[in-house]
Amino acid sequence: MKVLVATERTQGDRDDDYTFCVPGELLWITEVCCLDRRDPSGRCGCGRGFGGLTSHRATTTGEVVELDVTEDELRLAIRTSLTDQGWLPDEFSDALRDEIVEAVAAEARAVAESFPVGAVVRRRLDEVHTHPG
Repeated sequence: MKVLVATERTQGDRDDDYTFCVPGELLWITEVCCLDRRDPSGRCGCGRGFGGLTSHRATTTGEVVELDVTEDELRLAIRTSLTDQGWLPDEFSDALRDEIVEAVAAEARAVAESFPVGAVVRRRLDEVHTHPG
């Protein structure tokens, strides 16, 4: 399956690059705070970053790779990470948790499928584009 992983390729090509992820870890498209909605080049950086499912940190560069992972394994990685980060609190019903996990997985799959394997991608709010794009 094509997925998006953290990469250091092209990292530092832009002044506002950052990476705190583990290279190769699976990424997801995180929510954007209200500060970055107004100014994605601002201090927070969430409007231009991807979230790492393992490190719970962020990076501005992702790479599309082909990984031997099943849909169920991807959803489990997402569920585990979101639970650990507090995005899926106990008061949420199982159905709501499943819905959120599937939405995050669908978005991650759609982004990865939009680009060829080996593409380095960046984000600006709701748009993902190839580097240097």
